[in-house]
Amino acid sequence: MLHSIAGTATVVGTSVRGIASIFGTATFGFRLRQIALWNTTTTACTYAAVRFTNATGVGAALTEVAHDINPPQCTGFAGHTADGAVGSPFDVFELPAAIGGAAILTYGDGGILSPVGTANGIGIILLTGTGQILRYKIAWEE
Repeated sequence: MLHSIAGTATVVGTSVRGIASIFGTATFGFRLRQIALWNTTTTACTYAAVRFTNATGVGAALTEVAHDINPPQCTGFAGHTADGAVGSPFDVFELPAAIGGAAILTYGDGGILSPVGTANGIGIILLTGTGQILRYKIAWEE
């Protein structure tokens, strides 16, 4: 069943602090289906999608939205407040120097699996350069 989180980042993020993330639970993992980012400024920026291997310093809980009748089980978080254990980037978002400049990545049939467990997550970090406040959407299936 498809679910999502979306909003405007509360932080610009760093290479170890996400602007937004989704984590599994003790009984649910997920398959990432889409990440979309939109620039809200006229400064180009580079972000990346990464795996988190702990939920250290996650920010405020977000409201997960069900795209069908089954409620979401996984947990979305806003801007991280402390450094997390970050894996290598598996996708890069080069956002142009334009308000509304976007990058939307959709993952095929299998999606990107994040296994069961509260330490297993996927999020968006600043890869390099000067961060900006972004709008985002993360969609997944459970």
